[in-house]
Amino acid sequence: MNRHNTALQILHEGTVIPAIPLTLDENRAFDPVSQRRIVRYYLTAGAGGIAAAVHSTQFEIREPKHNLFRPVLEAVIAEIEDFEKKTGRTVVRVAGVCGKAPQACREAELAKSLGFDAVLLSPGGLADLTEEDLLERTKAVAEVMPVIGFYLQEAVGGRKLSRAYWRSLSDIPGVVAIKCACFERYRTQDLVKGVMESARADEVALYTGNDDHIVMDLITPFVHEGKKKYFVGGLLGQWSVWTKSAVEIFGRCRETQKTGIIPAELLTVAEHLTEANGAVFDVANRFAGCIPGLHYVLKKQGIMKSLHCLNPDEILSPGQAEEIDRLWKAYPEIADDSFVEAFMAQEKE
Repeated sequence: MNRHNTALQILHEGTVIPAIPLTLDENRAFDPVSQRRIVRYYLTAGAGGIAAAVHSTQFEIREPKHNLFRPVLEAVIAEIEDFEKKTGRTVVRVAGVCGKAPQACREAELAKSLGFDAVLLSPGGLADLTEEDLLERTKAVAEVMPVIGFYLQEAVGGRKLSRAYWRSLSDIPGVVAIKCACFERYRTQDLVKGVMESARADEVALYTGNDDHIVMDLITPFVHEGKKKYFVGGLLGQWSVWTKSAVEIFGRCRETQKTGIIPAELLTVAEHLTEANGAVFDVANRFAGCIPGLHYVLKKQGIMKSLHCLNPDEILSPGQAEEIDRLWKAYPEIADDSFVEAFMAQEKE
């Protein structure tokens, strides 16, 4: 089996895929050295894949004044390739693509040429397209390379999509997975049941992107019309921080899928993780500080150098840092400070 097919098999079976933030210096210039270091952190922590050019990487990288879409993808791929050569591990390489079909296909072509395995196809900013239009767009991109569908929450540009839409999306050859990030249980059920009604249900892997419901998504057996299906992994902004602990929690969730036994203590971890996510993602202010919140954790650990975003108005909300610190201290089981300390010491050698 070649590297690409192995990666798709890993994606199908399920893994941890952090959605990587963009690293900038104090002058808001791209910092490729730090970008590669954060990739090393995720992979050393045990992540099975990396998603780049997604929401946490800042959609502004595509703007001509920044022109960072390709440089970011190149930096991520270079570090993944080095890691694969050193370790013999295969890493799932996911690139985010946006826009209407022509733009999405161009971005997918670039991702393919750079060596990515699949694209996460964002529906953001396409309110003028019908569900049928979105399906035709998916078919076009799937002709370029494998597609991960995406249910995006409305607070960051998503929209409600029907159960029939998810069934039809799953029917498309080339759709290999779907990320559910609607942050809403009824819509999550629509997605899962729609996938399960597709003739390709067994070929489409479910990934949680519901940062507010990570553990519960992963331990829930969805049963519909005599079939059972689980979320097999996560493609998450939340997993871009405290990643070593995320890998460990994921392993515990996958064990419940095998045994059917859910420890009560794991439910407490689920609740603590959701509360911490509320602070990191700045739920109190409708996610205004979600990307700076990720930066805050990574900078405090020394992995990133700057809190800056490309948009100078995108900053931590008042009191957000204090709330992150409070929960970080209160729930040490969700953090990975000792691991990061050892990782950074190794980086300095």
